[in-house]
Amino acid sequence: MRRLFASILIIAFCAVASWAATTTTPTFGKASTADPVDVLKVDYFSNANTAGAPDGTVRLDNPNTAGINICAYVFVFDSNQEMSECCGCLLTPDGLRTLSVNTDLTSNPLTGHILSTGAIKFFSVEPVNNTCPLPGTTTVPQLFEPGLRGWVTHIQNTNFAITETASQDATLSETENIRAYDECLAIVTDGSGHGVCTCGTGD
Repeated sequence: MRRLFASILIIAFCAVASWAATTTTPTFGKASTADPVDVLKVDYFSNANTAGAPDGTVRLDNPNTAGINICAYVFVFDSNQEMSECCGCLLTPDGLRTLSVNTDLTSNPLTGHILSTGAIKFFSVEPVNNTCPLPGTTTVPQLFEPGLRGWVTHIQNTNFAITETASQDATLSETENIRAYDECLAIVTDGSGHGVCTCGTGD
């Protein structure tokens, strides 16, 4: 009976250990059994780098939800859903960072093709020693931190009128987390400096 009880305990321990190994806190670029909340914003740009059209503007804010500096990881996609540029920008509590669509987000594409329309995704992630390292440049796990807020101006087709909206909330899936990380890693590894966007002004 003691041997049977000991065997049951061993089996139970192994089951718990296996569950713990597969149940992880959501981390940038890593598989997880849970989807992080309030860490993904999505938006779009239009008529960028177009003759006669004004420049679009991205504004990012850290409302201090997490009580720390956060990183806004920015991913720019073309109209074929291919990642064109990526970067990580530090946001201090209650700071405002302003980025130019033409200059900061679309002037250094991976393929050399300058975009006029596309989508932008923003991940809200904890920094590493108050920096926002690109994928593949650090081995330190980065947890998601909620709170990032963003607004983007849109250059409309009719007379290039300017509108501005808040970036929309979306649920960040494990698949999209890993995909964004891996595609940005490929840009960093193979792009020879191309495909890395810049963070504009402010903090």
